Amino acid sequence: MSYRTVIGSQTYRFADLKGVLAKASPARSGDYLAGLAAATYEERMAAKIVLADLPLRTFLDEALVPYEADEVTRLILDRHDAAAFAPIAHLTVGDFRDWLLLDSTDSAALTAAAPGITPEMAAAVSKLMRNQDLILVAKKCRVETRFRNTIGLPGHLSVRLQPNHPTDDVRGIAASLLDGLLYGSGDAVVGINPASDSLPTLMRLWQMMDEVRQHFEIPMQSCVLTHVTTQIQAIEAGAPVDLVFQSIAGTEKTNASFGVTLALLREAREAALSLGRGTLGENVMYFETGQGAALSADGHHGIDQQTCEARAYAVAREFKPLLTNTVVGFIGPEYLYDGKQIIRAGLEDHFCAKLLGMPMGCDVCYTNHAEADQDDMDTLLTLLGTAGITFIMGIPGADDIMLNYQSTSFHDALYLRSLLGLRRAPEFEAWLARMAITEPSGRLREVGRGHRLLRQLPAFSGAA
Repeated sequence: MSYRTVIGSQTYRFADLKGVLAKASPARSGDYLAGLAAATYEERMAAKIVLADLPLRTFLDEALVPYEADEVTRLILDRHDAAAFAPIAHLTVGDFRDWLLLDSTDSAALTAAAPGITPEMAAAVSKLMRNQDLILVAKKCRVETRFRNTIGLPGHLSVRLQPNHPTDDVRGIAASLLDGLLYGSGDAVVGINPASDSLPTLMRLWQMMDEVRQHFEIPMQSCVLTHVTTQIQAIEAGAPVDLVFQSIAGTEKTNASFGVTLALLREAREAALSLGRGTLGENVMYFETGQGAALSADGHHGIDQQTCEARAYAVAREFKPLLTNTVVGFIGPEYLYDGKQIIRAGLEDHFCAKLLGMPMGCDVCYTNHAEADQDDMDTLLTLLGTAGITFIMGIPGADDIMLNYQSTSFHDALYLRSLLGLRRAPEFEAWLARMAITEPSGRLREVGRGHRLLRQLPAFSGAA
């Protein structure tokens, strides 16, 4: 196929579909680093014109990574639902944008179409959209998941309570856990990024969180974010594993750099399901992604970083996760240089994942050497709240002392809920009310020193 257009007296030609997608992408440092980005605003607009006129079927006929060379490509094409695609099969990418923005294209229509939309289609249409378009369409996408509570209901916002500690000290982790629960956080998951990969250390973390959950009868789920093979070993050793975590990416080569294959993820999911620990549902997986991962692993195959990121959601979708989130600014300014690029990437990632039917959160974050600050994060947090983000992070003071990056705090979740009238997962919110942490309205109550959590939680696993 010829990819070309004329603007004035200038003819713009693009070598292939990958080139069109890359040149049509909003500017970001990772694509410049890879030598893929448009050289001028005019070239970017020319690529958008070419992209807008491409039939959606093009992405089924021309694989960005060869089918025989990449298991993610095979997954995308083999799982494509032709019946779900049929109502939109006649559209171009530009027509698809218009269809998504129609008032008549409601949540039911988007849910029905999701299995027929490939990641490349989602990435392509996002490149033609303004920020408000990404927000409006994502808001219409409804994705619900369940384990011990219900995630993703309209008008709700969940929080991952992230009680990390640089030495995996149980007392420090318990203090952060207590802090977060008293602020009403933790309905998405209580998830610890461990400093160690020692199985005995990790077992103590799983056991402590499960003791707390059972003693206080909290309708929550926990997770230790270590490598998936370690989690399989922990399950075999009898650890109380709720969710299995893994970082994933959009190409086989990048996943291999993480020590991950689709077969390994299937094994992990089956191991978690065998425990039967969910009370409301069987969504047992938790995935994290981030733009720039494929480039940093030299596994991008000449594809722009946002399209690679969208392909990661096809991997996630295969395993029916409870939670997926983009750690949007964590990889650094080499890939997303400043606040503007981070904001755009966060909105793109959320839109593409929701369009593909994924439960999507965002770690609204940046590293200290990026040209970004907390005001930029406030902007992205607020925009994602209006877009219907599934969950955000809750970290004491928004400063992760183990991973050394800036994210969002328990207070940020309170702000977003107050601003937009968002509720917690209903089962978790009912528990907070029973524990006299919140009013029935969801507003925090004054908690005295004699509160049950303050008296009893520090005693678990030597945390006193």
